[in-house]
Order: sequence, then C-alpha cells, then structure tokens
Amino acid sequence: MNAAASSTATPPDPKGGVFVTTRWTCVLAARGESPQAKAALGELCAAYWTPVFRFLRSEGRDEDTARELTQEFFARILAGDGFIHADPARGRFRSFLLGAVKHFLADRRDRERAAKRGGGVPVEPLRVGADTDTGAGIQIADATVEVPDTYFDRQWALALMERAFGRLEEELTAGGKAGHYAALKPWLVGDTPALSQAVVARALGLNEGAVKVAIHRLRKRFRELIRAEVAHTVPDTGDADEELRYLVEVLAAR
Repeated sequence: MNAAASSTATPPDPKGGVFVTTRWTCVLAARGESPQAKAALGELCAAYWTPVFRFLRSEGRDEDTARELTQEFFARILAGDGFIHADPARGRFRSFLLGAVKHFLADRRDRERAAKRGGGVPVEPLRVGADTDTGAGIQIADATVEVPDTYFDRQWALALMERAFGRLEEELTAGGKAGHYAALKPWLVGDTPALSQAVVARALGLNEGAVKVAIHRLRKRFRELIRAEVAHTVPDTGDADEELRYLVEVLAAR
C-alpha cells in the first residue's frame, strides 16, 4: 500500500459551498460487503498506511516487525466490520484511526498473554469507533510505551503533505510541466539555501520574473491541495482551518 495513493475525493470549495467527499464519507461507504465498500476500505487503508507504520516503528520495533503489524492491522480492518460503529459526528478521522491502532495493539497484547497462559480465551473482533467522542472508547493506552500521540499526528501531517505533493506533481505532469515541479519543489519545502532562481530560470528556459511567478502559483496551489487533504479528514469542512493550524503546529514543534 502507498500513502501517496491518489485521492478520488472532490476538492473542497474554499467557501464551503459544495459537498465534499471526505474520508468519513469513505468510512460510511466502507460498511458492508459490496464491491464499492471494499473499494472504499482499500482507499482508506492505502491513504494512511504510512503514518500507522511509522507510529508502530517508533515504539522500538524493527522495520520488518512494524511492517507486518501494519499489514495485520489493515488486513483486520479490510476483512471485518472495523468501521461499522464509526460516527463522523464524533471527531476527526486522525483521532479515529489512532484510536483504532491503539485498540489493535491492546487486543494483540491480550491475545499474546492468553496464549502464554495456555489459550482458551475468546478474542473479540476489532470494532472501531463504538461509544466514542473522538475515538476515545477505543483509545486503550499501552502503559509500556511512551510514544506520544503527537508523534502519530506529525506522521499524519507528513502523509497529508506527501499526498498533496503527489497531486501537485500529477497536475504539472499532466500539463506538460513535470520539469517545473522537480525544479521548483525546493521552494515549497524551504530547501533553497544553495539554489539560485536565475540558474533554475535558465534551466527551464524562462526569465527570472517568470520563475518568481511560477513559484508563487505553485505555493498557492500547494496550499489549496493541503487544505483539501485536511478537509477530507474532518467531519465538517468548516473544521479544516482549525485542523490545519494544529498540524502546522505539530510540524513546527519538532
């Protein structure tokens, strides 16, 4: 699965004037056994595989173990009714998924302890989102792990950025400007100490003024795509700006 998998959701109107297909919409569509439900589940899992993997990796597991756990987590979601009790009115998809991961880990620890005692303990199915406010009903803390939730939030923010970068690259490539994306991307991420706009302009066959305009437009479009990605993960698009501010704070706090 790839966290940068392309989104099929409709970008939000900045004024909130159109319906937006959010991740919660996908969650609701993922209930049931229809091909459409399975496709919605697959999209959700592909989109957020990376932050889950990085969170599990941060707890001290080696890469192979974290990868296997991540695959197991999403396989259980895909195979069962993990989203059947999910309620978009109760919180952000970010909180919901983190709670699901914690529940998965707690359930796995219970099964491992039961196996050490000789087994015979029935395993409850993974049912995500029941009796929660922001997924609190499934956020079972691991007393042996001290990885803060903000670590997951940071990985979540980075995954959203990766998706926005992917969509931006797709747009420029479709417009015959793949070279523009590769050359100008450093100005999106602030990695330009040794770069010269004049040199890049010559490489692209543009004048320096045109490069400045292109960078400005690229930044503007990137902000729009980031906000669209954030809006997909909140129950109401009106919450997107608040969520975006929080994720920026999480990234800056490191």
